[in-house]
Amino acid sequence: MPEHGDSGPAGARRAAGVAIGGLVCFALLALAMTQGWSTAIDEAVLRAFRVPTDLSDPLGPAWFEDTMAEYTVLGGYTVLFTLAVLLAIALVLLGERAAAVFLAAALGSGTAVAQVAKRFFDRARPDLVDPLDRTMTSAFPSAHATVSMVAYLTLAMVIVRFVPRHGLRVYVVVVAVALSVVIGISRIYLGVHWPTDVLAGWSLGASWAAICWLAAHLLSRSRRNGHPMPLGHSRM
Repeated sequence: MPEHGDSGPAGARRAAGVAIGGLVCFALLALAMTQGWSTAIDEAVLRAFRVPTDLSDPLGPAWFEDTMAEYTVLGGYTVLFTLAVLLAIALVLLGERAAAVFLAAALGSGTAVAQVAKRFFDRARPDLVDPLDRTMTSAFPSAHATVSMVAYLTLAMVIVRFVPRHGLRVYVVVVAVALSVVIGISRIYLGVHWPTDVLAGWSLGASWAAICWLAAHLLSRSRRNGHPMPLGHSRM
């Protein structure tokens, strides 16, 4: 998919590996959750983020609690939707309509997948500690972890199309993953998700982003082989 990135067979193999690996991890986490195998670890990790003598009080000073609450906002639908719309408009203005469509399709389908999974598993939110954020849906998988991983990885995939240097492309992808990791940790810290919810969200999100990349790559390859595109036209 990337214009300057690795869109050849090696890139496709890596994307396929991420897609399969993520789905396998998600399936194993779902099995562990439904069978109750992860309960002890979930509870232990959730307790580790709280003051032992007062589970309503997260570790750290008040400013750190505010910081984690602000990080969690970066994985909310409002922020992600705004970023996606702004970048999509910029891509259209640059004549990169295919990339804009890819961005919208990946983010929209990733959100739908996360919500379908939530409804299917219907896991209750943690009641072991006092939550520090409002929630309106079930817990597994974490939508913040899932959608932020899809969104930031997809944004990174689009950005690296215009980055010729390999080191900078790696940096963009690492930043995208790091943002999602911090967002997921903030959900555990705030007491609104079990650790397995977040791990499952990361796994599903990374897998879905890779699947979307592969779909765009194969579609672009098929179109180029069947209908050669003049240099300068939008390519995925």
